[in-house]
Amino acid sequence: MAYVKKRSVLPVYLLGGTWLVWSLFFPLYRPVHYIMAALASLAVYYIGKILFPDRGYEVREAAQTEPQPEPRPAPKQEAKPKSTGNPEIDALLVERDRAVSEMRRLNDSIKDEKISRQITHLETTTGKIIDTVAASPSKLPQIRKFMNYYLPTTLKLLNAYDRMDSTGVSGANIDGTKGKVEDMLDTICTAFTRLLDDLYGQEAMDISADIKVMEQMLAQEGLGGMTLGGS
Repeated sequence: MAYVKKRSVLPVYLLGGTWLVWSLFFPLYRPVHYIMAALASLAVYYIGKILFPDRGYEVREAAQTEPQPEPRPAPKQEAKPKSTGNPEIDALLVERDRAVSEMRRLNDSIKDEKISRQITHLETTTGKIIDTVAASPSKLPQIRKFMNYYLPTTLKLLNAYDRMDSTGVSGANIDGTKGKVEDMLDTICTAFTRLLDDLYGQEAMDISADIKVMEQMLAQEGLGGMTLGGS
């Protein structure tokens, strides 16, 4: 609550009225006349202040609202991969993203240049293997062992190497284990590359068969050895 004082305007009106009445009934051409008029008006003013005093009253103050903090923007949610309509392929793509992300993390953590190149190769090859199967789901049985054993074991070995390498300590167990992982990575890189190549084995056979049939047909038509469209 706040106390507010409201001044009365009636004494002011009486002051002005006194001068008006005085000018109508009394002379105002000598200084003494103005002095007497001023004294009379002041007397009327103070009498008016007594008869019509200023009034005070309390008013309720408007509630001061504390500034509200601006709402924080909702955290961006990672876009979920679109479903392919095949639950197995959907799960395969999720595992691809997880494995590739882990390889990138390990690649950033491990400083050895050779191993870094090997991890980059494994990351690229893993992505291509899974993408190839996602495009041709019939090839899924060909990579079950890869997904269930080879890929998770590779990540396990790389994580073990990363943990031991980060200690900065040289010892028989640490150095021996790191050396075994380094040797194994060459074999793993070769195996991943061979698996990707094997996924195209049936296509290679189909294309070879198509080429052989086409060669025979061209020979029968007397077109063997000629370029199509040639004279």
